[in-house]
This record gives sequence, structure tokens and C-alpha cells, in this order.
Amino acid sequence: MFLASARKMRTHPALAFLLLFVIASGASENASTSRGCGLDLLPQYVSLCDLDTIWGIVVEAVAGAGALITLLLMLILLVRLPFIKDKEKKDPVGLHFLFLLGTLGLFGLTFAFIIREDETICAVRRFLWGVLFALCFSCLLSQAWRVRRLVRHGKSPSGWQLAGAALCLMLVQVIIAIEWLVLTVLRDAKPACAYEPMDFVMALIYDMVLLVAALGLALCTLCGKFRKWKQNGACVLVTAFLSALIWVAWMTMYLFGNAELRQGDAWGDPTLAITLVASGWVFVIFHAIPEVHCTILPAPQENTPNYFDTSQPRMRETAFEEDAQLQRTYMENKAFSMDEHNAALRTAGFRNGSLGNRPSAPFRSNVYQPTEMAVVLNGGTEMVAHPRSLGSFGAP
Repeated sequence: MFLASARKMRTHPALAFLLLFVIASGASENASTSRGCGLDLLPQYVSLCDLDTIWGIVVEAVAGAGALITLLLMLILLVRLPFIKDKEKKDPVGLHFLFLLGTLGLFGLTFAFIIREDETICAVRRFLWGVLFALCFSCLLSQAWRVRRLVRHGKSPSGWQLAGAALCLMLVQVIIAIEWLVLTVLRDAKPACAYEPMDFVMALIYDMVLLVAALGLALCTLCGKFRKWKQNGACVLVTAFLSALIWVAWMTMYLFGNAELRQGDAWGDPTLAITLVASGWVFVIFHAIPEVHCTILPAPQENTPNYFDTSQPRMRETAFEEDAQLQRTYMENKAFSMDEHNAALRTAGFRNGSLGNRPSAPFRSNVYQPTEMAVVLNGGTEMVAHPRSLGSFGAP
């Protein structure tokens, strides 16, 4: 009995130690795993699902919705392309595709600022930020050039000229981004993530030049004699103006605001991610959607009159007045002929004061009697035959 009780006392501490080990291991796993993420998720992508840092989930949801809208616009434009007959609307289709591609890239680049940075992610951020914005701003500048030609001369540059100009303007920023990475990462052997906020902003000066040029050229699209294209110029102007406001806001916050609030490292990536999402939605709402709608909208037929355009001559009223004049002339001629016939009957039946035979009731029912409408159309005067027409029948 004594040996059995001793064995039981030895087994109880072993079981207690095993239970404590299991609890401790489970607690360590829960501590290393973020709330809302799975156990097998890499730590680099925790910000995509971590409920404790809610900004990443909100930004990625808004960016994903913008990417879906952009893909839908590209699909609509691709499906409707064979049905676009107007040359002025079909030429800039390639430019619209480039703009939508750049906007889609902005939404996709947002995820690179949500996940945890490493050497590859930092190189992608530094290269694609300026290149994608340069593509979008170059397309805005080419679109402003096109609308300015349409407003003043009624004819736009060809499609390959517009797309070629946008691509050539973008290539300048590609060269700048490659040179910046080569000089800092390869030559100086610095980590790709080791850069100052001012260096990041200085590498984007060319993007600012493109934005200012697009804004200035968009102002020139509001003056011209072809007014139907001015609404396209207004869309470019609003898009460039809102983009300029976003750039002023994010650069101020990125360079000075985060440092003043002592949140430079913590708020740097959220500032840039929110900037990408906001710029992408401005491009979609104020430029992409109006341009795609204007492109796929069928042109009105030239022979169809516009009843709401007061500048056009009133063709319908003129035609109606001519028809009324012809109808009135016809009624007067008809009344004139009936008066001639009636006068002939009177002279034949009542000549030299003789009463003669009165016409019968059926004959009187066939005698023309003017109605109120005939009197109104005749101008309110009685329809009396001319005296010369009675000369052949003799005067009473």
C-alpha cells in the first residue's frame, strides 16, 4: 500500500508539469499570432489581416474595390471598341487604356506599403511610385493637349501620337528611378530601405512638373469655339487640381507632419498607402468614368433636330407656318369656287326680278357653307367672290 501511494505521488507532478507545458506553448502561439490571421501566415503579411492595426484592412479593402472598378472599365472599353464609329472618340482609346493601366498599378502598389518591408519590397516601392504616377500624369497631359486641339480646331491628334507622347514622357521618370536605385543601392552599397523622406520626394520632382503642366494646359481647354468638348477639358482640370491638392497634403505630412508628431517610422507607410488609394479613386471618378462614358456613347445623328437647343433655327415652326399658309390658300380657293357657283345659281334663278323656281332641299344641302375653322383660317373675313368672276353670268 505504501509503494502504491508513493507511485501515485510521483505521477501527479509529471502530469502537472505536462499540463503546464501545453498551456505555455499555446499561450506563446497566441502571442506570436496576430488577431484575425491564421497560424501559417508569414509575419511579413500580418498587416493585411491584423485586426489590431485596422488601417491596413481598410486601405486594402478600398484599394481592392478600386482595382475591380478599373478592371471593369477596361473590360467595358474593350468590348465596346468595335462599335465606336466616331474617329474623334476612337483615337484616344489607347491613351485611355494606358491611363487605366497606370491607375490599376497605383491600387496594386498600395499593398506593397501595407506589408512589412524588406529589400525587394523597398526597391519596388522606390521604382514604381514615380513611374506609375508619371504614366497617369503623362496621360492627363496628352488628354489636355487633345482636348485643346478639339476645342480650338475641331480636330485632335491621332491615337498613336497621343499614346506615344504619354509613353515618352513616362520614360523620363523610368530613367530617373533606375539611376536613383543604381547610385544608392549598387554603387554606395546601401540597403534599399535606407533612404530619407526628402530623398524620396526629390526623386519625384519630374512627376510634379508633369502635374503642373497638365493643370496649366487643362485651363486652356476652357477657351474655344467648339463647346461640346469643353466638358472633357473640365474633367481633366478637376482631376489635375484634386491630384495637386493630394500631393501637397501627403508631402507636407510625410516630410514635416510625422516628424512633428514623433510618428515618422510608424506613420510613414500609412501616409503613402492612403495617398495611392486617394489618387487612384480621384483618377477613376473624375477622369476614367467620364471619358469611358463619353467614348462608348453613340454620337447623335446630324439630321435629328435638337428641340432643346435654342441656338438652332426654328425649322419646325417655319415648316408649320408654310403648311398653314398652303392650307389657307387652298381653303380660300375652295370658297372662291363655291361662291362663283352660288352666284351663278342666283343670277339664273332670280334674273329681272322674277322669283323663278327655288332650289330644292337636296340642292341646298350641297351648297358650300363656311365653318368657323374656315373663317378663322381666312383671317376672320367673309369669303366673297371677286366681282369680275360674275361678269360672265351677267349682273342683276
